[in-house]
Formats: sequence, structure tokens, C-alpha cells
Amino acid sequence: MADYDVIILGGGPGGYVAAIRCAQLGLNTACIDDRLDPRGEPVLGGVCLNVGCIPSKALLDSSHHYHRAQHEFADHGIRLESLGIDIATMMRRKQRVVDGLTGGISMLFMKHKVQWIKGRGTLTGDRRVQVSPHGSGDAQEFSADNIIIATGSTPVELDIAPFDGKRIVDSTGALSFDEVPKRLGVIGGGVVGLELGSLWSRLGAKVSVLVRSERFMRNIDQQMAGLARKEFEQQGMNILLGAKLVSVKATARQVAVVYRDADGEHKLTLDRLLVAAGRKPNSDNIGADVVGLAIGRRGFIDVDAECRTNLPGVYAIGDVVRGPMLAHKASEEGVAVAERIAGQKPEVNYDVMPFVVYTWPELAWVGASAEQLQADGVAFNSGVFPFSSNGRARAGGDASGLVKILSDAASDRILGVHIFGPNASELISEAVVAMEFAASAEDLARIVHAHPTLSEAMHEAAMAVDGRSLHS
Repeated sequence: MADYDVIILGGGPGGYVAAIRCAQLGLNTACIDDRLDPRGEPVLGGVCLNVGCIPSKALLDSSHHYHRAQHEFADHGIRLESLGIDIATMMRRKQRVVDGLTGGISMLFMKHKVQWIKGRGTLTGDRRVQVSPHGSGDAQEFSADNIIIATGSTPVELDIAPFDGKRIVDSTGALSFDEVPKRLGVIGGGVVGLELGSLWSRLGAKVSVLVRSERFMRNIDQQMAGLARKEFEQQGMNILLGAKLVSVKATARQVAVVYRDADGEHKLTLDRLLVAAGRKPNSDNIGADVVGLAIGRRGFIDVDAECRTNLPGVYAIGDVVRGPMLAHKASEEGVAVAERIAGQKPEVNYDVMPFVVYTWPELAWVGASAEQLQADGVAFNSGVFPFSSNGRARAGGDASGLVKILSDAASDRILGVHIFGPNASELISEAVVAMEFAASAEDLARIVHAHPTLSEAMHEAAMAVDGRSLHS
């Protein structure tokens, strides 16, 4: 008889959510995780809660308050005699937020009777997992009828710019600076690079973002990408397109970066360099070679449409498998796998997976871009509404950006929604719900939206698809 019905490797948003859902379904569940907090204590939550989604948003919120105090409060008639920033206090607040949420997961495990096994787990075959504890102590082996691998991902390290933890850092290091760097370089113009670059730019750093591609955010709707680039540059970020690294040299006090673009070679002298060149799946050192777990291109574990691996009773979810590396994608897969183990037949609709960049203004989208639809030969209509014509946005002083809705030219079914503006991360949920239920742009246009709200921009964009926006 197995020790558990389900063993989960990894306690991040995929793993811990899967564990809780398994327990809710009456399955005897254990979650194995080896993460330690800054104090050296075992902690749940994975990258997202500890050194990713949550701490970055806590610091982004702090930087947003500081930036508004500097640049916007006077317009509201709010006067400050002096304005300063205490990075140590900001970092302590960030850690309190993290501690509260990670502690909450351990309480949820207790509530649902999920066994938290602290240590590093590796597959040993025949649905068995060996756990090596932190520090001293003998390894233990546990068996389960089902195993869910949710080991997440880690930042990609470039040979030309290896992390040193001081001058050249990954995303974790960029969340722990003890002072605002005067000059910060960012390698990579993706979500992580833009969010953390924006964070330190708002706190006073001179930020240069080196993007290898000739196009900014080439995988999103290019109208939105153009608006975002213009806004970020107005905020002081220097976005360098077509920048290929030639050399990176760190000393005790600075980092020298040489890059090449269409105009030749250029040199940047920086105080810190953030390498945000993507992430790679944590499929190494989990015993894959020992048990014959199939791993495909770039280290992703091979799974079918229901997250089953090639091994009987072994599943994999989240960043370690195909698809976007998103915490909410991992959580949804975790819930779905738990329910499949319990005999249910859930589905995860990857076509309506929302994406968010937590700069300010925020950038969010779901579904296809105009460029994708054009490339696929899909006839569509487009409706656009600017936040500059939205009363709530104007009253709040956040009137940059717009909402764009794309619908099928024949059926009017919504194919994609793109938002660059205030609280885009919250507004996108209306689009996700609408698309999940196969709504048309006309459906959104006929729904009453409260006034004055930012959501009215969604309403007006839906009406604009048919050329009848009232306020633009």
C-alpha cells in the first residue's frame, strides 16, 4: 500500500494549489519542497510568492506611491516640504507581505491536512520519491499512487554576463538592492525586465533596457507595444532596440557593457546589471534520467493535453511543461490534475489565458493580436477607446493608454482584447469571462457598466467595434 494517494514535488503556485485541491477531494496528499526563506527557514510558495510575483508587486506599489508623490501630488494640491525614500523600510514591508502570504499557505496545509515534507525530492522509480532533508539527517523514501511534478523554473544565465550576486544579478537580486542604483542596465525587454526596470526607474535610477529584437515586445499587439514604449520612454527609461551584447565586464564598483546595433558599437557604464533573458524549467536533478521521464526541447517535461507524462501515474504542471510561464496557468493546471486524479474531467482553456505586465500604466491582454489574426488570414473588426476620454481615468490623473477589442468580422465573436492603461490587470478579467462564454463584442456593448468607472473604456471599445462609440 502506498504512503500517499498523491505526492507533489514543489510548493509554488502550481504545487501548493494542487495539494490543497487534492486534499479537498479526499486524497491523502503530501507536498515536498526544499525552499528556504532569507532566515534559512523552510517556506512554501515557490518563486512566485518568495522572489517573484508578490515581492515585485509590493515594491512596484511602493515605487508607484513615491513617483506619484514626486510628480503628481502637487497637481492635486498636496504639498510636501521634503520627500525622501528609505529602501531598508521598503524592503522590510516587502518581506512582511511575503511572510504573511507564505505563512497563510502553511496554515491552509494544516487546515486541509496536507503533509508538508521539507527537503529536496527526486524520483526513484515505481512512483516513489526520495527526500533529502535540509542539513544533516538521512534521506527518506515515500510512495504514492500519483505524483505531480511542479518544480517551476529559474532565470536563464548568460555566458557573457554570469551572475555574481553583486553587480550582475538575476530577478531575485534586483528585488533586494540596498540602495537605488544611479545607473541600471536591463538585459531583456520582456515582462520581468520591464517590471523591474520600471520599479527602479520610478525610484530614481537611470534605466537602460537592451532588447535584442528590432521590435519592442514583438509578441504582443504592436499598437499596444508602441504606446507602451512611448510611455516608458517619457517616464525616463531608455529602450535600446536591436542591441546585441559584445562584452560585459564587472568590477568592484561598476559594470561595463558593450553592445552593437545598426549604428555600430556603444558602451554603457552601469552600477548594476539585471539579466532578464528568460527562464528555464527546473527539470534537472529530479531523477528524470533514472526513471526514464521524457524531457523534450529546452528541458521541458513532455506531457499530453492533460499534463500526463510518459510515466504511469506521473503528471507535470506549470513552468516545467509547455505553455506560458504564468503562476495562474500553473495553478489552473494543478487544480485540473487534482480533479483528474479524483475521476473528474476538467479542462483548462489555454486560448483565454490572460497576460499582464505590471508597469504603470499596466499592460494586459488575452487572445489574439491584430498581427496574429492578419497572419492567419482571419477577417476581423477592431474597436478602440482611449482612457483620455474616460471620466474616471481623467479624474484620477491616469489617462494614458487605451482598450482595443478585436472581433470576428462574420460572427462578431471576441477574438482578442488588449489594454494599456490604469488597472489593466483587473479590467482584463471582464474580457476573459466574455471570451470563455464565447461572447460577441455586441454582448459587451449591451452590458450596463457603472459610471464613472475605468470599465466604461471596455464598454466604449466594444461599441467602437461597430463604429458607435459615444465618447470618442
